[in-house]
Amino acid sequence: MDWRRSDDSAERFSAYLQEIAGVMGHAARVAPMRAYCSGLLLDCERKSAEPIAAATAPGGTSAQHQSLLHFLAKGEWSDAKVLGKVRDLVLPQVERHGAIEAWIVDDTSFPKCGAHSVGVSHQYCGQLGQQANCQVAVSLSVANHAASLPVAYRLYLPESWASDEARRKKVGVPEEIAFQTKPKIALQQIEWACAAGLPRGVVLMDCAYGSDLSLRRRLTALDLVYAVGVWARTLVRRGDDEPVTAAELAKSLPKRAWRTIGWRDGTNARLVSRFARVPVRAAGEGTTEEEPEEWLIIEWPKGEKEPTKFWLSTLAEDISFERMIDIVMMRWRIERDYQELKQEVGLGHFEGRSWRGFHHHATMCIAAYGFLVAERGAFPPSAPRSRYLVEKPALPHGYRPRGSPAPA
Repeated sequence: MDWRRSDDSAERFSAYLQEIAGVMGHAARVAPMRAYCSGLLLDCERKSAEPIAAATAPGGTSAQHQSLLHFLAKGEWSDAKVLGKVRDLVLPQVERHGAIEAWIVDDTSFPKCGAHSVGVSHQYCGQLGQQANCQVAVSLSVANHAASLPVAYRLYLPESWASDEARRKKVGVPEEIAFQTKPKIALQQIEWACAAGLPRGVVLMDCAYGSDLSLRRRLTALDLVYAVGVWARTLVRRGDDEPVTAAELAKSLPKRAWRTIGWRDGTNARLVSRFARVPVRAAGEGTTEEEPEEWLIIEWPKGEKEPTKFWLSTLAEDISFERMIDIVMMRWRIERDYQELKQEVGLGHFEGRSWRGFHHHATMCIAAYGFLVAERGAFPPSAPRSRYLVEKPALPHGYRPRGSPAPA
């Protein structure tokens, strides 16, 4: 069945789920998959197993709850196969609006209480903007100017977890999962995407990834172009000059080096800032005299006392400055991904502790989100798209999710 040919979004969604059912591996997994994906698109306050069970089976909530818990925590279905099917279904819809232009790497965090959920640790939490108890997942999205779609997603397992056999066993961390830094996980995802033959785009990453010299070198070896954030303290060499930090080089540039460039329409006005670009070579620890030349791109908004952002890029020598900034700034799309994955489909609402459950929940969220990506533009921008897809059943009278406070 071609799920795109129906005139009704609910029918298209049902047909979309039928396609995903084909890779679940067992007929008994289809009903809970349908229920869980449907629940993720309902207008529920929480998108975890119990409220989804109550919303999708108000006459049999307890049995539905157990079915969904088993589907997530015990179901031996493949995250990779489901994400592959989502990619096969959704990417053609994305590419109708233009070729893939970017591969965007980032991570997202989930604040957590306690120490028992897989991978939870006291680490930097982007959602809170500070060190906190949280889980962190690394992802790769493919994007053009119309849309983006996560194609790979994996939990970062801190070294304290990776080396603790008792904790690993308790939450079911696979034996083959060893400690890897976030840039290493990102590189693994990028190498997989290359091997899978995904349509290529410019690799975009923030400073936490882009400042890794070995990662940049590997991207070049894979014939990938990149435009990645680096720290202000990153050492670079301009021509035969002595190495200086990116910030020092920015401050030495003449006034004529700076251009005011706009790149997209924001909520209230066009986004505009001041930029400079300079051909440089990487310098400092681990570099050699033979480093290839690349662009150092600098943002220094008017009114700021210091430059605010820096990128290194292997974009073509003859690319226009406007096009360069347009590509660099496409990284905002992954922020949109995470915002909608969390707000629309409950990516951060998983309440289990296991490795399998964490990834199964994320895969179902990406599947549900993938349908929204394919449907983009079919719904009023002022309302959540999920509201129009599935009619929410009435909850049992007096129902409250376990652990929620009693009404006053």
